[in-house]
Amino acid sequence: MKSEIRKKMTVKRRYLGEIVRLEADRAMLETFEAAFSCYNSFLVYSSFSTEARTDLLIERLLSEGKRVYLPRVEGERLAPVLYGELKKGAFGINEPVGEEYKGEIDVTVVPLLAVNERGYRIGYGKGYYDRFLKGRKTLKVGYGYDFQIEDFTEDEWDEPLDLYLSERGIYTFGK
Repeated sequence: MKSEIRKKMTVKRRYLGEIVRLEADRAMLETFEAAFSCYNSFLVYSSFSTEARTDLLIERLLSEGKRVYLPRVEGERLAPVLYGELKKGAFGINEPVGEEYKGEIDVTVVPLLAVNERGYRIGYGKGYYDRFLKGRKTLKVGYGYDFQIEDFTEDEWDEPLDLYLSERGIYTFGK
């Protein structure tokens, strides 16, 4: 079932019109800033292809003097690294060069293909974010479009999000 949802959401994102996408990304940026400006450190995924754009978010956070980390794939795990020099990583995604950050991060912005009404997400199927988030004290924020809310049953190893931010606002999953 998850593989079918992955395919479906990939197609839906691909056919989201350019103007609609731009307006959605701008709305998400404004909502994010209003809701999370009180935090100081952020781990933000580096968007690629048809994912909700995070380059605008990263630029805004940096301009406000926030600490921004990007994930780097190291074997089977993600390592947060302070934003700076970038190079193409394991999946052709820009990843940071530098030392892994070992401290706490206030907010982690998580990519997804779908999210259910209980806050569980479907990613790309490798489990990097589930492993990274397990046991961490960070606010877990999914970042995507409203149509990515989908009904599915999560697996026992899935880590729930705290919030989901889309162009229509923030979902809290009844927490």
